[in-house]
Amino acid sequence: MATTHVRSALTWTAGAFGVAAGTYAGYAAVTWLRYGHPAPATADSVDPLLDQFMPVYDVTERHHIDVAAPTSITYAAACEQDLMAGPLVRTIFRAREVLLGSEPDTGTHPRGLLAMMKSIGWGVLAEVPGREIIMGAVTQPWKANVVFRPLPPGQFLAFNDPDYVKIVWTLRADPIGAQASTFRTETRVVATNADARAKLRRYWAFLSPGILLFRWSYLKPLKAAAEQRASNSSVRFGG
Repeated sequence: MATTHVRSALTWTAGAFGVAAGTYAGYAAVTWLRYGHPAPATADSVDPLLDQFMPVYDVTERHHIDVAAPTSITYAAACEQDLMAGPLVRTIFRAREVLLGSEPDTGTHPRGLLAMMKSIGWGVLAEVPGREIIMGAVTQPWKANVVFRPLPPGQFLAFNDPDYVKIVWTLRADPIGAQASTFRTETRVVATNADARAKLRRYWAFLSPGILLFRWSYLKPLKAAAEQRASNSSVRFGG
């Protein structure tokens, strides 16, 4: 009986692994085919400020979630979210280290998302206080030990050194009335020449499922944190 249970468990595990591997490979293949043909922004997700820094791009990722909290609270929660608090995010970072053979990051970084990203090399390109921030860097993400290099807005726009990519991403909160908002995040990437574009395509297709999972894993904890802040604020001020 015990042997039967063990065999059943092994069979189920192998099947689940096969499904996961097939899903990963399928998504990576679709990403490869769609490379260079990013989906246009919807009317709600159009971002004129972001367009100033990267109107044309090779790939993009857009995600959003509705939050029962005012815009300012949602935005603050997004900036201060502890990126490494969840085991899934730590696993994704560890998987990249293993797959690319990179050295573990042994440095000490701030816990909040925005502060942490600044500490590893991302720079602020533009900001609407309490509503949106645009971060950017130039880098070579296909390298094992990736280095992010911040540039002032004007230099970022003009940067065109070969064998690099430019990346921008946003944290943004749009109001839905006085007590609700939509949190949006968008990442855009553009390569500076054909060689960089070929490397980026391979990298993005290979790691895109993990990148997507990382984005999704961030949204629900953010929603919960912002709504908890809003609830606490309402109780504090008798709302």
